[in-house]
Amino acid sequence: MARNDEITGVFADIKDTTTMKRLFKEIFTPAEIRDVALRWRLMKMLHRGVPQREIAAKLGISLCKITRGSRVLKARRSVSKKILDQKKGVKHASRKKTGAFT
Repeated sequence: MARNDEITGVFADIKDTTTMKRLFKEIFTPAEIRDVALRWRLMKMLHRGVPQREIAAKLGISLCKITRGSRVLKARRSVSKKILDQKKGVKHASRKKTGAFT
């Protein structure tokens, strides 16, 4: 069992935003929460097609972080892209595997 399997299972079991926010505040520092929120914001901007240099200027982050996010979204089985597509209403071909993001 991978070291993070237990905590990812805990996150997956939480079904409401209030509980998730409280857990985040209990186990992450404010800086860690800001970092995760910033990373998600840059992923959303990349997904919308905002140029990397514009993201860097707007968010005050390095092109290296943005390039990493871009690679994630281009990956064949990117869960991040799938989630962002679903939020945008993009349909994906169904697969015969179990689980929401397999």
